Amino acid sequence: MVDWSKLPDVVAVALLTCAFASVARRNHTPVSRVWLTAWIMIVLHFVFSMFLRAPGMWGILATFGTLATLTWAGVLFMWASIPYRKQHSSLGMMAILLLANSIYIAVTLAGPAMAWALNPAALLFLILPVGLTLLALRRLNHPLRWVAVLLYSCLSVFLLVFQHRPGNGTDLALNAVLFTVFFGCCLHFFYVYRRATAGAFITIAGFLAWALVFVVGSWLIFDYPQIHVESEVWNLPKYIVAVGMILLLLEDQIEHNKHLALHDPLTGLPNRRLFEDRLSSALDRARRIDAQMALLIVDLNRFKQVNDTLGHHVGDLLLQRVGAIFLGRVRRSDTVARTGGDEFSIILEEPASRAEAMHVSQALIELLEKPLQLENQSVRIGASIGIAVFPEDAADMELLCIAADKQMYEEKLRQRTQSHADALSIAHPLPN
Repeated sequence: MVDWSKLPDVVAVALLTCAFASVARRNHTPVSRVWLTAWIMIVLHFVFSMFLRAPGMWGILATFGTLATLTWAGVLFMWASIPYRKQHSSLGMMAILLLANSIYIAVTLAGPAMAWALNPAALLFLILPVGLTLLALRRLNHPLRWVAVLLYSCLSVFLLVFQHRPGNGTDLALNAVLFTVFFGCCLHFFYVYRRATAGAFITIAGFLAWALVFVVGSWLIFDYPQIHVESEVWNLPKYIVAVGMILLLLEDQIEHNKHLALHDPLTGLPNRRLFEDRLSSALDRARRIDAQMALLIVDLNRFKQVNDTLGHHVGDLLLQRVGAIFLGRVRRSDTVARTGGDEFSIILEEPASRAEAMHVSQALIELLEKPLQLENQSVRIGASIGIAVFPEDAADMELLCIAADKQMYEEKLRQRTQSHADALSIAHPLPN
């Protein structure tokens, strides 16, 4: 027997999932794909719910499918939100939670014949997460891991106490399982998405409401059976969470687009646009406190030769390595930007004297004179660096950049002249 009254819910969630898929397709992140898989589980949950009134074994299977897909979706939501989900122990935790939930639901629905298995099934929620956590403790010790362990340990204790209660023990147990899953989602998302945005607030509030549905619903059924609440009200948190997650994906996409607009896609460093903005801010701060700041313009000496002889791929790796070297040498308050093909710019603050700028410049030159290993290729490049100090060399941004550029080209010319002179001295040695 098919309950066609559930069809509007199936259609509504399916359409919302399609909308989510459309947004997730443009997001291109592992999180969006896992979320989409979880929403497909929610669609299956509603599909199975249409067959709950089927007689015999078919009704039991439909009930199992309804409950199992709902818990699987919650576990996937939790797993997708954690920052260490690619760790082997994280995959193991997801697997054992899916397994423990499935086993417990199956044992509960099996009825009195499997009553003996209820306690062992409830203990799985305690033994498996704790065991895995202790085994992986040396490699991973994260607050979210302990949140999951604590939640499921409390669930295990609750089930052992209440699952054999006459009359409503089974319903209390199943509602506790579902509450734990979605309250866990609420806690995980609260920890990971600690930002003041509409998407974060709506998603976290939606998961909290989703978890409370199983508490409030159970309380009304057993204590106030005369109060009737339409099923659409209980399903409302699902739609709230879906809207919140779509907003989260859109917010992440907007932030990603902002990052691309202000950063070099190859090295991840600030591009010229962001560099000019930070240089302007640095000059304003230096004027306010009557301090110095320095600008370094760095041009790689033999980058074109590397590109021509070893290929653009190695050239790209070289630029990435150079960017990492520069970031490792300057302070966190300083700025390293890629402002041209093989040109980098560095802003030194807090404050930066000429002597300090020259010290940094010499250190960078020494680092770049050393051979760099790039895909089994040893590359030596060197660099020409121009230094301009505010306010000694220039009083505004444009003139400071011109002064640093001029000194960099003078340094490059000096190196070429010196290299040419060295070559001549080797070809025509002076007589003894």
